[in-house]
Amino acid sequence: MNFISMNLVTMLYLIASVCFIQALKGLSSPATARQGNAFGMTGMAIAFVTTIALILKLKAEAAAAAGASGGMGLGLVVLGVVVGGGIGAVLAKKVEMTKMPELVAAMHSLIGLAAVCIAVAAVSEPHAFGIAAVGEALPTGNRIELFIGTFVGAITFSGSVIAFGKLSGKYKFRLFQGAPVNFAGQHLLNLILAIVMIALGLAFVVADGNQPAWLPFLIMTAIAFVLGVLIIIPIGGADMPVVVSMLNSYSGWAAAGIGFSLNNAMLIIAGSLVGSSGAILSYIMCKAMNRSFFNVILGGFGGAPAEAGGGKQEQRPVKSGSADDAAFIMANAESVIIVPGYGLAVARAQHALKELVEKLTHAGVNVRYAIHPVAGRMPGHMNVLLAEAEVPYDQVFEMEDINSEFGQADVALILGANDVVNPAAKDPKSPIAGMPILEAYKAKSIIVNKRSMASGYAGLDNELFYQPNTMMVFGDAKKVIEDMVKAVE
Repeated sequence: MNFISMNLVTMLYLIASVCFIQALKGLSSPATARQGNAFGMTGMAIAFVTTIALILKLKAEAAAAAGASGGMGLGLVVLGVVVGGGIGAVLAKKVEMTKMPELVAAMHSLIGLAAVCIAVAAVSEPHAFGIAAVGEALPTGNRIELFIGTFVGAITFSGSVIAFGKLSGKYKFRLFQGAPVNFAGQHLLNLILAIVMIALGLAFVVADGNQPAWLPFLIMTAIAFVLGVLIIIPIGGADMPVVVSMLNSYSGWAAAGIGFSLNNAMLIIAGSLVGSSGAILSYIMCKAMNRSFFNVILGGFGGAPAEAGGGKQEQRPVKSGSADDAAFIMANAESVIIVPGYGLAVARAQHALKELVEKLTHAGVNVRYAIHPVAGRMPGHMNVLLAEAEVPYDQVFEMEDINSEFGQADVALILGANDVVNPAAKDPKSPIAGMPILEAYKAKSIIVNKRSMASGYAGLDNELFYQPNTMMVFGDAKKVIEDMVKAVE
C-alpha cells in the first residue's frame, strides 16, 4: 500500500484547499454560485479520497509492523460517509427555503460535536493519532490545541442547538423560543463559568504524568456545553442572522484547532477558511445592523413577534387597498423598487413575483429588487430566494447601491419585510437607532404586503405603515401577488 506518499498526500490536500478557496470566491455572487458549489464538492471529494488512501497506507504499515491484518476502521469510515452523505442528500432535497437557516445551524452543531468527539478520542488514545508513542505523555502543544478545539466545539454544538430551536419556532420549550431568556446575574454567571473553564483547561495542559488529567478535561468540556446554551439564550430573533454566521465561524475554528493536533493540513486550512469567512460575515452583519459584536453576544434586542412588543400596541388607522389597486398603481408607474422579506419566503411567492415583474417590465416599467444584508433569517437569504426563481442578477441590488434611488422611485413594493424598512432607525431614542435601513419611505408611493399589522422580530411598530402615501395590502404574499399578475394582464 505504498502507492501514495506523504508528499502526494500534502499536494492533494493543497489542491483540495485551493478548490475550497475558489468555492468561497464563487459563492460570493449568485452569478457564480453554481461554479462555487462545484469547486467545493470537487475539493471535498479530493480530500475524502486522499484521506481514505492515507488510512489504508497507515493501516497497512501498522499491520505489517505487528504482523497482523488491519481491523475494520476503514469500514467504519466508509459507513459514516455513506450514512452521513445519505442523510445530507435527503435533507438537501426536502428542505424548504424558509427552513435553510435552521438547517445551517444544525450542521454547525454537528461540526462542533465532531470536534469534541475527535478531541476526546485523541486524549484517550494519542498513539492512535500519531500524537504520541504508546505510554508517552501528550506534548504540551497538543494539549493546548485539544483544549481550545474542545471548548470551542462544545460551545458551537450547544449554541447551535439553541439557535436551531429559536429559528425553527416549533418548540414550546422556553430555551427554544424566539424571545430572549434573561435572568439576574446572567452575565456574571457566564464570566465565572468562562474563567473556571479556562482554569480547568490550563490544569489539563500542565498536568504531570503520562496520563492526561481526565477530570479537569471532562469538567471543562461539560462547562463549555453549558456556556454555549447560556451565550445564545439571551439573544433575540432580530439578531439571529449574526448568530448563524458567528456559529459558522466557531465551527471552523474548532475544526482548525483539532487539525493542528492531528497534524492534518486539510483540517487546518478548511477550518481556517470557514472560521475567517464566518468572522468577516459576522462583522458585516453587525455593521449592517449598527451593532457591535459584543453587544449581540451580551444580549441583543428582539424576541418572538408575539412577545417582543411588550404588550398591546396602540391601534392606529392605516390606508388599505386590494391587489387590483396595487397592480394599477405599479402598471402606471415608471419605476418600481421591490423589497423582499421573510414573508415572501414563507409564502414561497418568489416565482409568482418573477412573473409579476416580467409583466410590469413588458409594460415598460423599470423594476428592481432591493436587498438588505439581514433580510430574512440568515445572510444572503433573499438572494438565494430570488436566485431559486431565476431572477436576472442585473435586477438585484444591494442596499448601498439602491438606497439613493428610492427618492426617485414611483413605487416601493414591500413584501413581508418589516424591521429593514422601519424609519424608527432614524430616531436616536429607538432600540434600532442607527441601523442602516432600505429607505423605502422616500418613495412617492409605498405598497406594503403583510398578513397583519404584527411587529417584526425587533418588536417595534413601523411608522412606514402609517405614512399618508402608504397602502397596506393584507394577505398571503403568494395569493396577493398572483392577484396582482391577473390585474396587470
